[in-house]
Amino acid sequence: MRFDDVRIFDGEQVIERGRVLVRDGVIAEVEPLPAEGPATHTLLPGLIDAHTHVFGWTGNLQLALAFGVTTELDMFCYPPPLADQLRTAAAAATDMAELYSAGTVVGPPGGYASTVVPEAPTLDGPREADAFVAARVAEGSQYIKIVLDNGATHGMSVPSLDLATVTAVAEAARARGLRTVAHICDAQGVRLALEAGVDTVTHVPLAEVLDADIADRAARRGQVHIPTLAMMEMTAGAPGGRRLADDPRLAPQLPERLRAAITESRESLAGDHLGPDADFANALTSVRRLHEAGARVLAGTDADDVPGKSAPVVHGVSIHRELALLVEAGLSPVQALVAATSAPAEHFGLADRGRIRPGLRADLLLVEGDPTEDITATRAISGVWRQGVRCDREACLASQRGVE
Repeated sequence: MRFDDVRIFDGEQVIERGRVLVRDGVIAEVEPLPAEGPATHTLLPGLIDAHTHVFGWTGNLQLALAFGVTTELDMFCYPPPLADQLRTAAAAATDMAELYSAGTVVGPPGGYASTVVPEAPTLDGPREADAFVAARVAEGSQYIKIVLDNGATHGMSVPSLDLATVTAVAEAARARGLRTVAHICDAQGVRLALEAGVDTVTHVPLAEVLDADIADRAARRGQVHIPTLAMMEMTAGAPGGRRLADDPRLAPQLPERLRAAITESRESLAGDHLGPDADFANALTSVRRLHEAGARVLAGTDADDVPGKSAPVVHGVSIHRELALLVEAGLSPVQALVAATSAPAEHFGLADRGRIRPGLRADLLLVEGDPTEDITATRAISGVWRQGVRCDREACLASQRGVE
């Protein structure tokens, strides 16, 4: 298979015109060509959504692939065998996005995580951290998810993990070569994650702006942030994300259930308990501050739609809104594309993808136009390939039919 006369975004930089040869599911050659006017199409690495919730349903991974996401990083799945089964199935298939998962999450007894899944394990102090991480490794978790949330945005008051316990979890994970990811709801959680040595923070506050000290410390420490702006926008009630379903480049492929979810649903959103200071502008300002300080930002949507819970942040489709919001927050289009390709691949140790380089997987997205100048051009999808196999988008979308 060969792509001729295309603009190439290779995961880090732009080749204005070039040729890419794929052989046996692997990129064999990347050849720059003389620029003779602008290319009509752009070839990119398959997109990586760095924060999703698949909830064990292969239909979500098929939907993701149909809209250009070739890898999803799942941030919570319970019970653990469910994540392992789906991960195994996705690894063996080419008609769905590949899946990596944290498995279950950790919080204190009576904490927010326990209210979501009462059967999930908890930590009652740092002495239990090493055994907890060891158990997650045995279950197949590929990174460790820590919940730092007092429940306020969900209308409750619950305990959160203390510094000593979070530090012990981070150290136990690091000793086993695993990244840690902290779910936060406020600036206090970010500060605790920084102090504890957590590698990754997901979400960004709505009721306050992260200050310059947090941004500078995150940059110096190399802490990576996944702000999930698509989810924060929906949660805050800002209208931009609702219009995603009306984009003519996406709308024709959207099943009616998903169109209705994007435009109307408030399923899984915490907006009823945010308080008077909540403002999506705070989230955008925090991301701008992190980016300008030099902290790495990744594209992750927090997509959590599933049959029976038609949530508005939808797998695959929502990454295109996330990219636009990252640009709105101050990243250039190229930097936003890095945040959805090479940067998450590097941070989470996915060395075989995220770039268009000889020897790497042919996970590819071909779009009409130039997303390195107009980030919304990622929505004009001409084709998606996973390991060199072209996605039958219609077949992938068929998994959504008849689902309530």
